[in-house]
Amino acid sequence: MFVDQTRIYAKAGDGGNGVVSFRREKFVPRGGPDGGDGAQGGDVILRVNRHIDNLKVFHYNPRLIAKDGGHGRAWKRHGKNGKVVYGDVPPGTLIYKCRARTVSEAVAMERSEEGVDLELVADLTDEDEELLLRKAGTGGKGNWHFRSSTNRTPEEFTLGTEGEEGVYYLELRRIADAGMVGFPNAGKSTLTSKLSAAHPKVASYPFTTLNPMVGVVEFDDFKRCTVADIPGLIEGAHDNRGLGHEFLRHITRCGLLLFVVDMAGSECRDPIEDVETLRKEIKLYDEDLSKSDWMVIANKMDLEGAEEHLEKFRQRFPKVEIVPISAELEEGLDELKKILCGRVGSWPTE
Repeated sequence: MFVDQTRIYAKAGDGGNGVVSFRREKFVPRGGPDGGDGAQGGDVILRVNRHIDNLKVFHYNPRLIAKDGGHGRAWKRHGKNGKVVYGDVPPGTLIYKCRARTVSEAVAMERSEEGVDLELVADLTDEDEELLLRKAGTGGKGNWHFRSSTNRTPEEFTLGTEGEEGVYYLELRRIADAGMVGFPNAGKSTLTSKLSAAHPKVASYPFTTLNPMVGVVEFDDFKRCTVADIPGLIEGAHDNRGLGHEFLRHITRCGLLLFVVDMAGSECRDPIEDVETLRKEIKLYDEDLSKSDWMVIANKMDLEGAEEHLEKFRQRFPKVEIVPISAELEEGLDELKKILCGRVGSWPTE
């Protein structure tokens, strides 16, 4: 199951209490105060882990609760610190803070007409990047700290402070150099499988791809790039129609948009209208995203009518870079790789 949005509850550990204690042992019946300090609770920290690619773990366990700090003890002994709780998230995770402190409050807000009030806290993109989500409470002081020349037997102590708690919403936006956009059955998944080692499901019916997938394209000069394949879009995708609207966020980070078009019109579609519709949907979804660099991949050039459609397409979009290919027959992929290497290729960081 692919999960790219979820809600979690985070609670840092409370600080332990200081204690009141006096030294009592043989030949020392009236020793001084020796109450120890309470310990600090555990923090709640989110960290980036590049080895995971979705938020599924939080779907099954949406609670990050750290241990409380131990109370102080006699002989000036300090309590045991609460253990830090880590939550691993994939690169590209946005963290939103909810105004509600508890899950029940958050649910009530979700059901209300006003909706949930969210504030962006962080955008975790770098490997091993960490975010202190909730800070632990501090430990209280034992009576040993309150001794003085006039107060030999203090009974004062302080309580530990409470750890912070709150409700957060996590949203994953895949990080990729290029993002493929197209109508269902345009051949995006087939192209992804031919260009990279990714293995998306490929079939002859629409909406085969149900989840976004990122493939790594390797080039001959040891450069590489990442390409995101999202479910096919339909007209009205910006307004919650079809499947792709839920995953458009995954191409917002892409520096290059690849419009994959069935140039043969095998689905009784017009390639020109397809691109115009896709451009319109992206602009309605995100004005900034529509300003991204883009090119067209003219797929299914091996089918009848593709060459005729391609000629008309070039006349309609004379300034747009168009790469004719046949993903099924692996024709034109070398030229496509060469172009991708020049536009978004980079050296591996490892």
